[in-house]
Amino acid sequence: MTYKFKVMTQEQAEKIAFHWHYDGEYSFYDMEADKEDLDDFLNPETRGNSMFAVTKDEELVAFFSVNEVVDTTYDIGLGMRPNLTGGGKGLEFLKTAMDFVISTYEPEKITLSVATFNKRAIKLYRKIGFKDMHTFIQATNGSTYEFLKMVYECY
Repeated sequence: MTYKFKVMTQEQAEKIAFHWHYDGEYSFYDMEADKEDLDDFLNPETRGNSMFAVTKDEELVAFFSVNEVVDTTYDIGLGMRPNLTGGGKGLEFLKTAMDFVISTYEPEKITLSVATFNKRAIKLYRKIGFKDMHTFIQATNGSTYEFLKMVYECY
């Protein structure tokens, strides 16, 4: 079976927000780590039609967001269920997600931001074809962190 993308339900958002907890430094990605992010994730109006629940064999395995930044440039965000991370499943998931964005939105560019400590994600994004743009500092999770902005050229 392949990955399926459907607009996230409230039940799915709550399951991810309150039950997906990552180990070690990756706990940075727990939804509960930042109240503002948690509130946005749980609010159906904020999520709108841009936040997708990703299933495989009817099982919730990831979430994926797509937001238009400027004409033909879309920014993505994603997260896999904690027990699925670090096991080599990211490449297939990300390829499917990129195909979904390209076929649904027809972007010229796709961007994303990733915490610079997350070396395994950065390695995966580069493998798919994302290029480094710049780093920036952002306040989140009660502190400030360095992020890497990356871009994928679709043409």
